[in-house]
Amino acid sequence: MQTHFTEEALKQPHIQEADRVLRSCVHCGFCNATCPTYQLLGDERDGPRGRIYLMKQMLENPDDSENVTEQTRLHLDRCLTCRNCETTCPSGVEYHKLLDIGRAEIERRVPRSTAERAQRYALRKALVEPKRFQALLKLGQTFKPLVPGKLKDKLPPKPVDAGTRPDHKRHARQMLILEGCVQPGLSPNTNAATARVLDRLGIGLTPVAEAGCCGAVDFHLNAQDDGRARARANIDAWWPHIEKEGEAGVEAIVQTASGCGAFVKEYRDILKDDPAYADKAKRVSELAKDLVEVLRDEELTSLEVNEGRRLAFHCPCTLQHAQKLGGAVEGVLVKLGFILTPVQDAHLCCGSAGTYSITQPELATQLRDNKLNALEAGNPETIVTANIGCQTHLNGAGRTPVRHWIEIVDEALPTPVNS
Repeated sequence: MQTHFTEEALKQPHIQEADRVLRSCVHCGFCNATCPTYQLLGDERDGPRGRIYLMKQMLENPDDSENVTEQTRLHLDRCLTCRNCETTCPSGVEYHKLLDIGRAEIERRVPRSTAERAQRYALRKALVEPKRFQALLKLGQTFKPLVPGKLKDKLPPKPVDAGTRPDHKRHARQMLILEGCVQPGLSPNTNAATARVLDRLGIGLTPVAEAGCCGAVDFHLNAQDDGRARARANIDAWWPHIEKEGEAGVEAIVQTASGCGAFVKEYRDILKDDPAYADKAKRVSELAKDLVEVLRDEELTSLEVNEGRRLAFHCPCTLQHAQKLGGAVEGVLVKLGFILTPVQDAHLCCGSAGTYSITQPELATQLRDNKLNALEAGNPETIVTANIGCQTHLNGAGRTPVRHWIEIVDEALPTPVNS
C-alpha cells in the first residue's frame, strides 16, 4: 500500500508506526473472510481492509473534517480487536497497532457525546479497581431486578467459595501471578485452582498485592495514557521479585485470563519509547506466560484426573490470535484424559472483547449466540474457556455452564494424601 504522509508528519513516532503497518498491507481482502463483524454486516467499512482505508485517509489528512466523522468512529468502534485478521493475513499486517493509533486519533478529532464519555469513564473506573468492582458486583447481585439492560446478564450468581491456596513458600520454584481486576470477583476460584494445580507440579505462586489491573481496559477504551500508567505500576510491583538472582528469582509471570496475558506481553511495545521503563517492560513481556504455557511445558504425570468429562473448549481470541496459542489448552486437556467435542468455526470471536459486549450489545449478542450454537453442537457437559470476559459473556445466555478450564482440572484431581 502506498502512503502519502508529509516529512513533518513522519517525525512523529505514531505516524512512523502507522506508515510501517499500512505499507505492509497488499489489499488482498483475505482478512474479511474471517472478520466477525464483516460476516454479520457485509459492509467493507466493517472489515479490516475497509477500516485500514478509513484510518489511512484520516491519518494522512489531519485537517479533513468532511470525511472524518462520527460514522468513521462507528466503524472503528465496531471492531472487536479479535485479531483474527492478523492470523489470516498472508502479509503479516499488525492491524491492532494501527487500530490503537487510529482510535486515539478519531477520539481527538471527533469528540464523543457526553453520554458516551460518561459510559466509558464509568466502565473504566468500575472495572479496574478490584475492591470497587467487587462492591459494585455485590450491590448488583443484591438488586439484580433493578439492573438495567444487558448489564443484568453480566451478573453471575454469587460464586462458590474459592477454597484454600497452598503455601507457596514450600517450593523452590516460584512464579508470580496477576490476580486481575474483575476475575477475583466474578470467578475467585480460578486463581485458587491454579495455585493448587501448580502446587502439585512443585511450583509456588508468589502473591504481589501491589500489582493491579493489567491496563487493557483503559488502553482499549482510548485512555491509553492511563493504560500505560497501570503497566508501569505493575512493573514496579513485580520488579523486586524479578531482580532476585538464581533460585530466589521468579521463573515467570502467570496470567489465567488470556486477555490480560496478551496485554502484558504487549508492555514491551506500549512502553518502548519510555526510557525509564523500556528495558523493564521488555523483560516483563518475556516473563509473561499464559497458564497453559506453564502446564504445556511440565511433566503432567502427577496430574492424573479421576474422570474424563465431556467438554467443549472455547479458545479466546486473545489466546489463539494474539498469543498464538491455539490448540494449546486442547492439547493439555486431551493429555489429561478429558473428552473434547468438536467446535465449528472455533476461530471466530464470541463477542465479549473486553467491554465490547456492553458498548456494542446487539453485535455482541449475535456473536455470542452463534458461538454457543457451535459449542453446544457436540452436547458437552460443560463449556470451558481461558478468559474471564468470554466466560462471563457466554454464561450470560443462561445455557450450558461455562467455566475456566483450570477449575475443571482441579476438580478432577484426586485429593492429595497430605491435605
